[in-house]
Amino acid sequence: MIHSRLKAAFFSILLLTAVISGAGARRSTTTVSSAKKTLRVMTYNIPVGVGMDKKLDLQRIADVINNEHPDFVGLQEVDRGVKRTEGKDEVAELSKMTSMNYAFAHNLDYQGGQYGVAILSRFPIARIDHRKYENLREAERRGMIRIEADIGGKTINFVTTHLDYQHDDGRLFEAEQMKKFLQDVKGPLIVVGDFNDDPSGAAYKLMLTGFEDAWLQSRAKELGLSYPADKPTKRIDYIFTRRTDSVRAKRAWVVNTLASDHIPVVAEFEIR
Repeated sequence: MIHSRLKAAFFSILLLTAVISGAGARRSTTTVSSAKKTLRVMTYNIPVGVGMDKKLDLQRIADVINNEHPDFVGLQEVDRGVKRTEGKDEVAELSKMTSMNYAFAHNLDYQGGQYGVAILSRFPIARIDHRKYENLREAERRGMIRIEADIGGKTINFVTTHLDYQHDDGRLFEAEQMKKFLQDVKGPLIVVGDFNDDPSGAAYKLMLTGFEDAWLQSRAKELGLSYPADKPTKRIDYIFTRRTDSVRAKRAWVVNTLASDHIPVVAEFEIR
């Protein structure tokens, strides 16, 4: 009799364990399903972590990111091992502070280290593609970085860049190169960055041939001004999606903060 009771109890435990395991699997599936339908992205020029008060403070940058809960962040003006920023690996530190994965694109050497653009991703990064642009007139070497992330079985491409701040024709030349690099990319494509170009500029207009401006698509009521942070008068930071993709901006907004000389632009997308 005792043996029979023990046997029955044992099978009851096995059954309970199976039920609990099944519930966990369902929760995981629901999370992935939700993630692949809605994405939140941010573009943020962080001038090597120095704010409007001229102080280096990466935690301040991380706090801005954490408060918005983005899935992807495109960062511009990022140092790695550079003397002026105490030799910090800035994107690695921001990755720890935000609990996000990261990728870095080294566009030029500076003060014993590297300087470029970077990406933070809430999802595992499956592939990294870094391309440098040819220069037209500007001395600074620039480029773009693209990552691929698998979200619920769908590959999402996320790109960030930082274009020439001095010359309109230089920005156009770089934007042309970027579009060429991206022309054969498969799967939904989101491009963000500091384009140093207002909506009347040639680089911005080129992007609209094939891409949607998330700010306009979302019909945001504000102007989307992002620079300078203390009194924004220019719209130069953008989030774009490819017109042929089933991705639509539901809403977009800017985040008022003095942690950088730019304020971040954020958009939330529905993936159909």
